[in-house]
Amino acid sequence: MQCRIFGCDSGRRSRGCRRLVAGCQTVCGCLPLPCSQYRPLTRRDRLIRCPAAIMGTAAALGLLTTLLLLTSTTWEFALNRPRRPLNHRPVIGILAQETHFDNLLSLGHSYIAASYIKTLESAGARVIPIMINLTEEEYVKIFSAINGLLLPGGGVDLRHSGYARASKIFYDLALAANDKGDYFPIWGTCLGFEQLTVLTSGELLLTLTKTEDISLPLNFTENVLKSKLFQNIPRPLYKALSSLPLTANFHDWSLSMQNFTANAKLRKFYNVLSTNFDGVLEFISTFEAYDYPFYGVQWHPEKNPFEWKKTSDISHIAEAVQVAFYMADFFVNEARKSQHQFSDEAQAQYPLIYNYCPVYTGNISVFEQMYFF
Repeated sequence: MQCRIFGCDSGRRSRGCRRLVAGCQTVCGCLPLPCSQYRPLTRRDRLIRCPAAIMGTAAALGLLTTLLLLTSTTWEFALNRPRRPLNHRPVIGILAQETHFDNLLSLGHSYIAASYIKTLESAGARVIPIMINLTEEEYVKIFSAINGLLLPGGGVDLRHSGYARASKIFYDLALAANDKGDYFPIWGTCLGFEQLTVLTSGELLLTLTKTEDISLPLNFTENVLKSKLFQNIPRPLYKALSSLPLTANFHDWSLSMQNFTANAKLRKFYNVLSTNFDGVLEFISTFEAYDYPFYGVQWHPEKNPFEWKKTSDISHIAEAVQVAFYMADFFVNEARKSQHQFSDEAQAQYPLIYNYCPVYTGNISVFEQMYFF
């Protein structure tokens, strides 16, 4: 079968002509002829001699039309789909704990370090202190009024303290709420991280490590940049976190990778984002839940900008402070997704932290300022 669709003549023995002939072979399935034998075809010739090209073009146009219709439908659905409104007045609860410093008991029986409050406020949240030893009914009322919960570091018992009891109530409420589409995030720092491991596994699986007052870089796991917590982190900050000793560790107990891997409940619930090594043991330093907005860090981001004890190994370089505010900004943005409302009635019954006065304790404790209750 001859094909002269391109109209080449003996005067066009060029590379362009050869490409045209090759294109004719591809579209029409025709055998090539010398360029001198190619002549323009009439409309009738094209219809008769190259039906495959016509049919292919028609099919392509049909497919394109279908794709455009489907795409427009998808766009219309995306544009009209209701989006979760953001709450730009988030209120986050920080759980108090029993005062476990003997020299501070005279100041109050429970406390919250001011650095946690300052960090959240710097990211645009308000804070209410959640007292220990309230009734479960009161905790339910508080849960319905706040947009997230921070479990701070400290030194109380993870199973039998008022801190542990209140943590479990809020943890169970948050599980049930998120399962129903009621977004509610939880953040655990140090002791709070450890508390999350106990609440999820139902066991105390911690191991002694040499990690008291030491700053470390994070050993990130694979695909960490696809995680919820770190997917939007600036690359220079990510590089600094993985190469510089920015994360302040103040804990004697850690969750080892070995114990984590051996526990099916933890393994299925949490995605490990970073680990660290104390010279003997590899332990988990950062994780997030797969299916819930729950996050935990074994280290202390709030200490970098707000704790200044000279004898402590806390980094105050610019990158360390940026890490603190990145973490705070992330969690406050998570809280903005919660639609719980802190009403005037709730504020009257459970007042914001502004109603309390911090105490300077930098000369007698590891914290510059503390709130006592």
